[in-house]
Amino acid sequence: MAARPTFDHELEQLNTDLIRMGALVEEAIEKVVSAFQNEDYQLAKSIVEHDRQINEIEKIIESRSLSLMLRQQPVAGDLRLVSTALKVVTDMERIGDQAADIAELILHIKGPHIYEVVQHIPDMAKNTKQMVHDAIRAFVDRDLELAGEVVRQDDTVDDLFNKVKAEVVKIMKTENAPVDHGIDFLMIAKYLERIGDHAVNICEWLEFRQTGTINQTRLL
Repeated sequence: MAARPTFDHELEQLNTDLIRMGALVEEAIEKVVSAFQNEDYQLAKSIVEHDRQINEIEKIIESRSLSLMLRQQPVAGDLRLVSTALKVVTDMERIGDQAADIAELILHIKGPHIYEVVQHIPDMAKNTKQMVHDAIRAFVDRDLELAGEVVRQDDTVDDLFNKVKAEVVKIMKTENAPVDHGIDFLMIAKYLERIGDHAVNICEWLEFRQTGTINQTRLL
């Protein structure tokens, strides 16, 4: 088989692996929001246990990407494709980790349901979940317009995070809630906020893959 067809085949395999990892990450977010909303402790446990699947495919993608760089020495657009994979896989892995972190906190929190106690967390979870879905869809479809919408949506999540912080402080002052509950609530909100940031990163790396620029800076 000639060198270029071989390279194209391996690029296609790399893209397939990225799509598969994106599906696993999106599934983790779907499940953690459901576990969170329904106090489903079995589902929360399964999220923690299945995080290793995301870690395993991350290693496969990293290995394939590095192999392509070393053996094929891609240039220009091909190099952008491979280097983008290495960047995006890191953000997707972190989303999976933070979904598992939230699941562990769900298992830890006892007492009143957080959905009833901290009113802005449901909206934050809903918006973050949508950001991840749209970011992965934009990356797979190479949809820069949708990617731009994800970036703009991050402002909404950041605003909700600030509202959650203010709400938790008020609860701690007026209702004498246990301090560890307040910390857990803030940690869940912070993980959601960070998941939103990683979704933005995926969209920014899509811009780089398509144009060679990121944040209006030409890289390649």
